[in-house]
Amino acid sequence: MPMRLLRAPLTWIAVAVLVVGAATALYWFQPWKLVTDTEVHEELVAVPSAVPSTGSAVPSRPATPSPTPAGPVLLGGGEFVSHEHDTRGAARIVRTADGRYRLELVGLDTSNGPDLQVWLTDQPVRTGPSGWRVFDDGRHVALGPLKGNRGDQAYEIPAGTDLTGLTSVSIWCERFAVSFGAAALTTAG
Repeated sequence: MPMRLLRAPLTWIAVAVLVVGAATALYWFQPWKLVTDTEVHEELVAVPSAVPSTGSAVPSRPATPSPTPAGPVLLGGGEFVSHEHDTRGAARIVRTADGRYRLELVGLDTSNGPDLQVWLTDQPVRTGPSGWRVFDDGRHVALGPLKGNRGDQAYEIPAGTDLTGLTSVSIWCERFAVSFGAAALTTAG
C-alpha cells in the first residue's frame, strides 16, 4: 500500500504544496532571526550633555541656517519602551559640528526580525499593545533598515527634513506593520 501511495499524482501534488508552503513560511517569518543577533558598534558623536530632560518635542530645523556652534549639539532624545519585542536603549538627535542632523541609537538591545526599519514619527509613544501599531498612522520619515538589533548606531537625517512634529522614533517591522520598540524624543536642556 505505501508504494502505491508514492506513485499517486495527488501525493506528489500534496508534497509540492507542502514544500512551497514551508519555503514561503520560512521566507516570511525568518524564524532563525529569533535566535541570532547582529551587533553594531558605530562611533557616536560626543556631545556635551547626553541626558535629555523631560520637556517639549525636539525643536524644528530653522528656516534660515544660523551659524553652527563650534561643536555638536544634543537636540533631544529619550529611552526606548518595549512594544512587540523587549527593547532597551536610548535614541537621540544630534546636530553635528558641520551642521548635519543624525539620529543615534545608544546601547540598543531588541530582537532581530524581518524587515526592521528606523522611523522618525509624529505619533506619541504608548506603552503596551495599544502602542504597537500606531506609527504608520501619521507622518514618518524612514531613515533606513535597522543596521543591527544590538549596539550603537547612527542614521543620517536627510537634508531638508522638517523635524517639526516628529516626536518619536520607532524600530518598525514593515513586514508585520508593528513596532518592536519606540522612544519619545524630548528636548535636551
